[in-house]
Amino acid sequence: MKTIRGLYAIADTGVIPAHGLVPAATAAIAGGVRILQYRSKHTDRRLKRQQASELAALCRSTHTMFIVNDDVELAAQVGADGVHIGRSDGSVGHARAILGGERIIGLSCYNQLSLAIEGAEHGVTYVAFGSFHPSAVKPDAVRATLELLQNARQRLALPIVAIGGITSENGARLLAAGADALAVISAVFATPDPRAAAAQFSDLFSNPE
Repeated sequence: MKTIRGLYAIADTGVIPAHGLVPAATAAIAGGVRILQYRSKHTDRRLKRQQASELAALCRSTHTMFIVNDDVELAAQVGADGVHIGRSDGSVGHARAILGGERIIGLSCYNQLSLAIEGAEHGVTYVAFGSFHPSAVKPDAVRATLELLQNARQRLALPIVAIGGITSENGARLLAAGADALAVISAVFATPDPRAAAAQFSDLFSNPE
């Protein structure tokens, strides 16, 4: 199984226009993205499948891990490496039944270590905590602390993803506190140069403080 580590970029259709989705993802991967997630709140199933299929093909060709947000069935349809689910996206058991034992299941745990411990017991592949900083995409998100991240690192053997308002300037503190991957949206995809933005993050993993 591929390693959950490094820059985890979320290709959010609320941030990236449809015509720019693949070019932006291509640029970000060239800059060092190791995990790419497709996130769309569209209700058009045909459009979502088309977009997810294109990103899945891109990730296969670049040996990049591909995750689908929320939608277990879509992840299975396009042959994604896995799915990321939150509290309202169905159970881990349901996702595992559809995807099988080898696919990746990531779990949003917000600011609750108990959710992560429960998820680990049910077989998730990685857990995500956040928001660690104010987020333009989710301004009302609960806030997580460095102390939570440190406690999670001590309690969990699973990879830990940090998310929420993360930049190349504040990301190093999260890695030092125990994060294995940094998940970002705006800091890469709301910039004029996703490749350069991704490269700045990649430097954090190549040259940790």
